[in-house]
Amino acid sequence: MIGQVLNAILAVVVALVAAGAYFWGSNWLLDKFLRSDAGVSPGASVRNDRLRTSIRPWLFLAPALLFLSLYLVYPVFETVRLSLMNNNSTRFIGLSNYLWAINDANFRQSLLNNFLWLLIVPALSTAFGLVIAVLADRLWWGNIAKSLVFMPMAISFVGASVIWRFVYAYRGPDQAQIGVLNALATGMGFAPQNWLTNIPWNSFLLMVILIWIQTGFAMVILSAALRGIPEETLEAARIDGANEVQIFFTIMIPQITSTLIVVWTTITITVLKVFDIVFAMTGGQFQTEVLANLMYSWMFRSGDFGRGSTIAVVILIAVMPIMIWNIRNANREQGTR
Repeated sequence: MIGQVLNAILAVVVALVAAGAYFWGSNWLLDKFLRSDAGVSPGASVRNDRLRTSIRPWLFLAPALLFLSLYLVYPVFETVRLSLMNNNSTRFIGLSNYLWAINDANFRQSLLNNFLWLLIVPALSTAFGLVIAVLADRLWWGNIAKSLVFMPMAISFVGASVIWRFVYAYRGPDQAQIGVLNALATGMGFAPQNWLTNIPWNSFLLMVILIWIQTGFAMVILSAALRGIPEETLEAARIDGANEVQIFFTIMIPQITSTLIVVWTTITITVLKVFDIVFAMTGGQFQTEVLANLMYSWMFRSGDFGRGSTIAVVILIAVMPIMIWNIRNANREQGTR
């Protein structure tokens, strides 16, 4: 344990020293080769100043661009290439993997599950976050409530899954139930259920975990947006006779629509990449598999890089329109300010 901590500290120190050396050295070389001192003619000095001004930002961006290209751009093109190859990437087979995906029952089931996750999780997370943000601001202990709601955001998806396994835990009908849900069920006179194998409700129970995590994120962002609504507008509506429900739907919601869209699209992108919860809770069994888990199964369990990459490309295609839409909305808002 101590060795791992020391290695982590050493890695941080080395990274900081390397970053400082790079930025100092690159700027020193830039100033050395593009001088503007007395030994340079006035015209060359002005030209060197302009070149330094235009080049210096790229020196700061270069490491980030290098790592983005190495770990993001290159893998995208490599994944597309692998999706056009056979299982061990030795023979080009064109669109055969995509035709397989269309006709594969497991792929269609995973696609349906992903659609249900996209339909339910972002909507409920955003709705619950908004309701909690509005109600918490009216309570004297609202900050405590917000802290408790936000706390799951500090837990990893795997950690949250372990917690919820105890909630859904099932023991035989003649044994004492340690799962919270089954304890409630037996306390009300119902038979205990193995919730994680109960099709199709098991998929919805897995969605509850992500809703529990993402509600805190939605609450924090929407709470900040609600505080930006002018108090004069709300007071004017109350003077005109509007009740709190009317104010909520006709004044608050329209004024934070852009924030609602950002929160919804951010959670949607998270849902499209969901893997940890399904993997930790059911391993993708009992018809709970989503595209990311199916990709993992084909690529790392079956060793079929072609089909695994094909599913990865499908996930990428599904994410891209939402990301582009989100970026365009952000650019449009910045342009109107």
